[in-house]
Amino acid sequence: MNPPKPQPRPDKVSLWQYLRLFRQDLLSAQPQRLYRAWMAEFRTPFFRSYMINQPDLIETVLKKRPDDFPKSSRISEGLRPLLGDSVFLTNGEAWKRQRRIIDPAFEGGRLKDTFPAMLEASRACVDRLRQYVGTEVECEEVTSHAAADVIVRTLFSVPIEHEVAAQVFEKFRTYQREQPLLNLAAFVPLPRWMPRFHSRNTRRNAADIRKLIGRLTADRAAAIAEGFAPDDLATKIMTTPDPMTGQCFETHEMIDQVAIFFLAGHETSASALAWTLYLMALYPDWQEKVATEAQALEDPTFATMSKLRISRDVFREALRLYPPVPMMVREAGCPEQFRNRDVPRGSQIVISPWHLHRQERLWDNPDGFDPSRWATENGKTCQREAYIPFSTGPRVCTGAGFAMVEGPLILSMLLRHFKFETISGKTPVPVAHLTVRSKDGIWLRLVER
Repeated sequence: MNPPKPQPRPDKVSLWQYLRLFRQDLLSAQPQRLYRAWMAEFRTPFFRSYMINQPDLIETVLKKRPDDFPKSSRISEGLRPLLGDSVFLTNGEAWKRQRRIIDPAFEGGRLKDTFPAMLEASRACVDRLRQYVGTEVECEEVTSHAAADVIVRTLFSVPIEHEVAAQVFEKFRTYQREQPLLNLAAFVPLPRWMPRFHSRNTRRNAADIRKLIGRLTADRAAAIAEGFAPDDLATKIMTTPDPMTGQCFETHEMIDQVAIFFLAGHETSASALAWTLYLMALYPDWQEKVATEAQALEDPTFATMSKLRISRDVFREALRLYPPVPMMVREAGCPEQFRNRDVPRGSQIVISPWHLHRQERLWDNPDGFDPSRWATENGKTCQREAYIPFSTGPRVCTGAGFAMVEGPLILSMLLRHFKFETISGKTPVPVAHLTVRSKDGIWLRLVER
């Protein structure tokens, strides 16, 4: 039995049917043929876009010529209210400046430095779950809480129970359910006067989140000025000058960056962990392998992470099947030709990890769950050429290494103490909100080991 996958739409639908399906769910709005296509063209009276699903084309866009394919300006239509001018949305020199300031915080030994905060958040998650042993738990809520705890501990050295951090977390939970990853305007050029499909609640929640982040940022700036700020990610980023200009982020810029750190470091990790727990319940043999390996955490040091190989492979496979960010949009900066087809300047280039990770011409058993695939020749080749859960190239996620420590650590910690079992009649259905989530949550039965 394969893990759940959205039911694709019929191959041919009208534009208005497609737009309606798109608004409901990005994943099920796509036809089955995209799991085999190397490239697909979408033409309407309003826009033209191309989904590329061929590794060498993706390499051209993301790695070889990224400056010729900037992030689509239309992607900001859906996320600008929350993320402002964060590194996730900017292009060109603005983006390069932001990365010069941000990247040092995630280099080298910083992962080892943040490990104790991850470990404490993992232990706190175990403690919270003990009261639910023998009951059904909604795992997206569990993993959201855990991932949010990790990000506020590593960013601001406070637990999620901190007054302001707790409010940010609650607002984010509401926001992610209401706001789709890709607004329709990512594909349809809209005049400025036309509404951007943001509900009143979405706009209010975004404003509230930014105000709360502003409080955390202002408090940290004051601590830095007085000389007693902790040596965490926020302090590192706020005190790192651009090596080319000597200037640090200003307060309003830092709010933008913290918003994307919280989104990327909380929302995406929560999605990946929730699906991983479901897969463990669906495949109990693999769950037991991870649980056995997790006994290595009796030595709770960063060096132990190198021993959690099965957990890492399981988490990697979950990221393949359920990539948290299912689609990315770039824009052709000049006329192109892909697969002997003209791609006009300004066309939207859609890269879909969701479809690439299940490309039937590339992967063995593309819809199946098989963590052992990473040791096979096919798995190694596909990992190099067709596996991009964190994107790739210059715009690869800064926190990719962070996530690949956090995910296996929390997974191992949970499975060391608990078993997770599926519940009859509660099979999760993947849908795309801000990330790939389940339509009605991921419900599992919690059993103590």
